[in-house]
Amino acid sequence: MASKALMKPTLNFKHGTLKNNEAQVQSHSFGQVCFSGKNGVSSSRKSVVVSVVTTKTASPATVVAVPVKTGSTVLLSQKWREIQGLNNWESLVEPLHPLLRNEIIRYGEFVAACYKAFDLDSNSKRYLNCKYGKKNMLKEVGMDDSGYEVTKYIYATPDVNIPIQNDAAPGRWIGYVAVSSDEVTKQLGRRDMLVTFRGTVTNHEWVANFMSSLTPARLDPLHDRPDVKVESGFLSLYTSEEAETKFGLESCRQQLLSEVSRLINKYKGEELSITLAGHSMGSALALLLAYDISELGLNKADHRRKIPVTVFSFGGPRVGNLSFKQRCEQLGVKVLRIVNVNDPITKLPGVLFNENFRGLIGGSRYEFPWFACSCYVHVGVELVLDFFNVQNPSCVHDLETYINLLKWPQRLGIQKEGFDWMNKARDLLISAQSLNINLMPWKDVAINMVNMVQSQRT
Repeated sequence: MASKALMKPTLNFKHGTLKNNEAQVQSHSFGQVCFSGKNGVSSSRKSVVVSVVTTKTASPATVVAVPVKTGSTVLLSQKWREIQGLNNWESLVEPLHPLLRNEIIRYGEFVAACYKAFDLDSNSKRYLNCKYGKKNMLKEVGMDDSGYEVTKYIYATPDVNIPIQNDAAPGRWIGYVAVSSDEVTKQLGRRDMLVTFRGTVTNHEWVANFMSSLTPARLDPLHDRPDVKVESGFLSLYTSEEAETKFGLESCRQQLLSEVSRLINKYKGEELSITLAGHSMGSALALLLAYDISELGLNKADHRRKIPVTVFSFGGPRVGNLSFKQRCEQLGVKVLRIVNVNDPITKLPGVLFNENFRGLIGGSRYEFPWFACSCYVHVGVELVLDFFNVQNPSCVHDLETYINLLKWPQRLGIQKEGFDWMNKARDLLISAQSLNINLMPWKDVAINMVNMVQSQRT
């Protein structure tokens, strides 16, 4: 990977100040965070590049707990609407505001709790489900002081025909719903309803991730909106039911809408926010839920005001087409995408035909009639990180890496083992062929996974 010439700032997150000094940059390393003054190439999104370079300084930036005070004594409770995207994070991402930085970290840790609580022991009775009960889950993963109470676990399964290990049900624990306590509600300035989603783990989810065909969302029974299309695998994971098993009594969508509606009714009259956070595939589910809530009007507290709906997306893929993006914007859905420029997942689906397509043909302003319906487009504002480790390429998509880079920008070490994308694609094809399953959709999955690897290398 080519080195990037960036400016090294002096960080003072308590006062949100950045001072530029020249620095020599080395690629493939971890260290000081840098903020460039360049925006993203697409006019449909904003971005600020946070890059990792090598320096000799080792003191980590301090993460200040909520409530956070800056040099001008601004509390989160006073600025929460802006932090949740009221003005599309204008003047908050470049430079990165300390309140926003801390909220990104906080929501990222709620998502990380999904991974910590997810049972991957094939000999366990809770295999591929949560290890703990709702009352103790946050405590068991080290977040007992988070000030949130888990109110519901969420299960999901895609409608794909692939073999199931040990005859287990494909319905899996995908995340949870939580609500802020009275004490934390005062600090936040509102009652926060939080839904978090983990990323891809099971074979069903890998296949769903790489279906890569757009299909009409049709989530509003009163308005068909056939031009609003989303990736079919994500939609399947979100809407598929599995009535024959204890985990699939309702679809992921039904579970979520029911619980969100219940909480809105329970806390009626209070200042509320709906925050959706996810990593990888979980980011796609978070965006689908945000769109669904807003399209159905569940966030209308009364005729005069709406409950803010905000998505914090970590390493998320594209979810829908241009019409989907435009509809989300019309509905007031706010999306902050935290992405690593070297993360291949954020370039999928639509490696070629996407929001940057016109740039590939010389910047032409010609509008192709099929673009709005047939091309994948990212939604929201980008906060772009830039990190890579030549000895461990898989870290580019690791959630803990995302969080640690923001939490300790001057001290970051990665020790996790990588994920072999090529072997995963091969294994999926072999397992399908051995069971005489139609290979066409599986080939599409494998091809997309190989394309993802190639995009990471280029």
